[in-house]
Amino acid sequence: MINGKTIPFLPALLPLVFLPSIWAAKAQSSKEQLEKIATHVVVGKVQAIYSHKEREGRFEYDRTVAEVKVEKVEKGKVSGGLVYVRYWSREWKGLGLPPPGGQSYGPQPKKGQTCRFYLACNAYDGWSKDQNQDGGYNVVYVNGVQPIEK
Repeated sequence: MINGKTIPFLPALLPLVFLPSIWAAKAQSSKEQLEKIATHVVVGKVQAIYSHKEREGRFEYDRTVAEVKVEKVEKGKVSGGLVYVRYWSREWKGLGLPPPGGQSYGPQPKKGQTCRFYLACNAYDGWSKDQNQDGGYNVVYVNGVQPIEK
């Protein structure tokens, strides 16, 4: 009721006012935050990209690995001239709005592109502490790929 008058649509508008805070995406990390989370930082050229789709609940994930020819190691030790980095994107396939949670990585590297990769190996990667204990290199969530213009 406003000024003594009933406003029938007001209850319908309340979710629109409060939903943006519920559905907010994770803010991109600053360079300092990325460097703090990363166990490894490498600069390299993407040689190939491999991906597969899988369904988890009502999300469809595109799990991706990029093969990167290392040009420079800025943090950590990387053996060999190639490193394989993991990241993902996902799309809601259910009805209605998706539940709160993470968005896809961005930006995602392209074949032939040179990027700086902020990586986590056997450590917290900005998304999970439990799912990165296998010796692989996860891109730091959400913006751990920084394209380099040459």
